[in-house]
Amino acid sequence: VQLQASGGGLVQTGGSLRLSCAAAGRTFSWRYMAWFRQAPGREREFVAAIRWRGGDTYYADRVKGRFAISRANAQNAFSLQMNSLKPEDTAVYYCAGSLGVILSAIRDPGQYGYWGQGTQVTVSS
Repeated sequence: VQLQASGGGLVQTGGSLRLSCAAAGRTFSWRYMAWFRQAPGREREFVAAIRWRGGDTYYADRVKGRFAISRANAQNAFSLQMNSLKPEDTAVYYCAGSLGVILSAIRDPGQYGYWGQGTQVTVSS
């Protein structure tokens, strides 16, 4: 299965973007789907995750209240709505999927076996 991310771009501070991720190929019973991001010279960091069954959502503190992760079950896809963007949100954003990660480990990128190709988000000041 392949994850395909889209929706990145250039936006001014305070603007919004919506990222999408679609799973192509074999349909899996995901446990968690997530977004991570990586800025130049920094480690990949957790942004948000959603439990596929049940829809519980989890966020990094620095994006809580500004970003919203949601799913579209029938389409095997999910999205990240990003509002009130800040220059420090600039990064390459990656979508990821896991079949078996447990809740306490959802912020660890090593727990995800499936990754999208990344999409650049640039927020200008």
